[in-house]
Amino acid sequence: MEIVRGHSALGRRLDRPVIAIGNFDGVHRGHAFIFDEVRRMAAPGAEAVVLTFEPHPAKVLAPQFAPPLITPLQRKLELIAEHGIDVTVVQPFDQAFAALSPVEFVDRVLDRGLGAQHVCVGANFTFGRARAGTIPVLGELARERGFELHVIPDVTVDGMMCSSTKVREFVLEGRIDGARLVLGRDPEVEGEVVRGDGRGKSIGVPTANLKPDTELLPKEGVYAGWAERIGEPRKWPAAINIGNNPTFGGAKVTVEAHLLDADVELYGARLRLGFVERLRGEQRFPSVDELVAQIRRDVEKTRAVMRNR
Repeated sequence: MEIVRGHSALGRRLDRPVIAIGNFDGVHRGHAFIFDEVRRMAAPGAEAVVLTFEPHPAKVLAPQFAPPLITPLQRKLELIAEHGIDVTVVQPFDQAFAALSPVEFVDRVLDRGLGAQHVCVGANFTFGRARAGTIPVLGELARERGFELHVIPDVTVDGMMCSSTKVREFVLEGRIDGARLVLGRDPEVEGEVVRGDGRGKSIGVPTANLKPDTELLPKEGVYAGWAERIGEPRKWPAAINIGNNPTFGGAKVTVEAHLLDADVELYGARLRLGFVERLRGEQRFPSVDELVAQIRRDVEKTRAVMRNR
């Protein structure tokens, strides 16, 4: 997949592009349906294109209310590529771009910039200054500029609408099964493995301490899941803890993973953790021995969960 940083950096004319527009945070099942429709509509020789924005517009327009992102940009691009998209345009989003009127957005970006032939958007799509660009406005501009607008209906799973908001809700509640249902895959956290205080190793349960790039973290607690070095195919079962280590009087929330049956050096590596099942909430134990005993039970439960996937 070709990645272009902004419509003006394309440097060539796209071939009869079919363009999906959106933030696509999380790349959930609803987004996947749009991408698959774009790929389907792109006739042989035409290009399937995604136009997305970085940073998320809410971080520019209302940073105090901006939601935690489900996927870092690089992961989002990887997931988009899995749907056979030919080109993804990552449009820098700043106050100047936000100030474009709907007409300016269509003329500069979709018409002159990308040469849109077909444009696909979700049913709630808005664009342009003060979100003045609605579906009817875009439809009228499409007719005037000579491209076709396709409004993709919402996708539901088991009667529930797939949305990034719903994914965030489930993850923040620790409801991994719900998040998986909407995403179509396990929720993830990724980042660099950094040195911790070494406490896990000292009690016989060494952990990889993650400095997460992912903004959205599951509810504090212990999870059964998996770990992989980013870019490598192997996955290890992992017991994952998110919390502040109350038994030791911790105050900062950390992400730690104990990889089962793995004797590997991970410091400095980039690691992706996948969450399969929440085992329990975070607890403060009266003694270290009781904590260690519970961790051993968590490890065995993790082993069973991952064996039965």
